[in-house]
Amino acid sequence: MKKILFACCLAIVSSAHAQQHTIEKIWETDSVIAIPESVLPDAGSGILYVSLIDGGAWSPDGKGGVGKLSVDGKLNDTSWIRGLHAPKGMGIYGNRLYVADITEVVVIDIKKGSVEKKIVIDSAQALNDITIDSKGIVYVSDSRGGTVYRIKNDVAMLYLQDLKGINGLKAIGKDLFILSGKNFVKADKRKTITKVADLQQGGDGIEPVGNGDFIVTSWSGYMYYVTADGTTEVLLDTHLDKVNAADIGYDASKRIIYVPTFNAKTVAAYRLK
Repeated sequence: MKKILFACCLAIVSSAHAQQHTIEKIWETDSVIAIPESVLPDAGSGILYVSLIDGGAWSPDGKGGVGKLSVDGKLNDTSWIRGLHAPKGMGIYGNRLYVADITEVVVIDIKKGSVEKKIVIDSAQALNDITIDSKGIVYVSDSRGGTVYRIKNDVAMLYLQDLKGINGLKAIGKDLFILSGKNFVKADKRKTITKVADLQQGGDGIEPVGNGDFIVTSWSGYMYYVTADGTTEVLLDTHLDKVNAADIGYDASKRIIYVPTFNAKTVAAYRLK
């Protein structure tokens, strides 16, 4: 009887730790996207903005830009904005699209389809991801500097430092969620940092599901589902195929994840199940 009870308990525990979430591929573009690093859905317009490095990952070569795809993956305009260097993370507030571009944040007037201004951050080394809070304050990570800058009224100030391997950011309420190497952490309004979860690989993109959980990617080709209690599940593993998973976009209403594959030069869409 004791053996039977033990076996039943073990089965219950195993079931509780079973994979709870999966993804289903909806579409993927042809390999014609010029090194996509970040995808940002604009639900109101049905457009996906895609940052295109189109050159060296950190080279100030003027080859980069921002393209647009329709939400069904059909090419729209891959040369919408040109003349950037190695653009990465993006954020939208009002009519402005903010783009991290090595040592400056490029501000694009969406309606005009042109660069409005560039906010140069002299101390920056490798600006990577961008997030914007509900008040329009922009936060941008510097992966080589291990820092976060805060931009208010187009003026940048150092906000956080000593964050090794920092990449993905997401502002939610008064909190700033941060991917710092394999550490997934949260900084509150007092800049107190607490752990959210431990990752198996260094984090890249981060998107909230809307229920306290997150979807997180690692550039080498992993996607994780991270629950509010810190549990992680592998949703996608393409590292053996040398297909990257960079800075994702997420449409919460349709539960669709948009994945830029960087060196594989595609954008793929998955439905979260």
